[in-house]
Amino acid sequence: MGGGDSRPATPPSPHWPFLIFDEPKLDSLLAARGLATGAHHFNRELIWESIFFPIFSEPWRRIQWGDKATDLQYVKDYQPHNEEAQHLRILLHGPVGAGKSSFINSVNSVMQGRMTGAALVDSTSGESFTKKYTTYKIQKGNPRTFYPFIFNDIMGLEKDTNKGVRPEDIKLAMKGRVRDGYKFNPISTLSEEDQGYNSCPTVDDKVHVLVCVIPADAVSLLSDEVVGKMRDISRTASDMGIPQVAILTKIDDACSEVNKSIRNVYKSKGLKKKMEEFSSKLDIPLNCIFPVKNYSSEIYLDDDIDSLILCALRQMIDVGEDFLNTM
Repeated sequence: MGGGDSRPATPPSPHWPFLIFDEPKLDSLLAARGLATGAHHFNRELIWESIFFPIFSEPWRRIQWGDKATDLQYVKDYQPHNEEAQHLRILLHGPVGAGKSSFINSVNSVMQGRMTGAALVDSTSGESFTKKYTTYKIQKGNPRTFYPFIFNDIMGLEKDTNKGVRPEDIKLAMKGRVRDGYKFNPISTLSEEDQGYNSCPTVDDKVHVLVCVIPADAVSLLSDEVVGKMRDISRTASDMGIPQVAILTKIDDACSEVNKSIRNVYKSKGLKKKMEEFSSKLDIPLNCIFPVKNYSSEIYLDDDIDSLILCALRQMIDVGEDFLNTM
């Protein structure tokens, strides 16, 4: 695990001496590789390694590139074994602009075998585009049949107390208390008197997998307030026994090596550091964190992008099925 490197005896660039003392240039080079700067400026070994050896010689996590058909068929064949459940409910949460809606669209595209856009997205406003508790089904075959797993998209978390979705509303959603279409109120938690409150949730109404979505290029920028809200939600899910998975989006923006080739995702040292940082902040095990690239500007599907999405989706289905069988 981790891969190995062979280092030359001398720095492989004539500009090396200047990089150590030219902080703006160093900042730019490290940022381009998805690595934090600041305290790292004068750690020469780390700088050298980050700039000139940005990837491991071997991937630290294995993935079967070129064999997306296996995972795709696995997902297509899934059926809940719990007779009380018609579907597996997957709830996505995270800060504004994390890529929750884009991930749903990406899954839909992979399953449909073509580009789709059921969940509306907005990457420019800086505020949560999703305002309502929205359920998305993935079409299977004809327009009236669907796969037995569904996604719930919600308003994003924000730093300020009276902005974004309230953690208490997410906890109610996990319990199946929030009706589809409920419009979130940033200054008031859903109450039993509201029309959007579900007083008699069924097994199908409850959340079976909680998925935290974070953009890889913003892991280090998460505010203490947002992290605190996410940890609060995570603790409640743990108390309820709900399994948790995390996905890191925008990995091509966070690391230039991944931007060059998506297959560098588990070779990138910078991206691995971000996953470890994310794991530490949210107390989510590293083997429950999956980097993905959502479809955004592409007009055709890409097998490597699909493979990462399917890998994450398969894990969600596996842990969700295990939990569903205990209900």
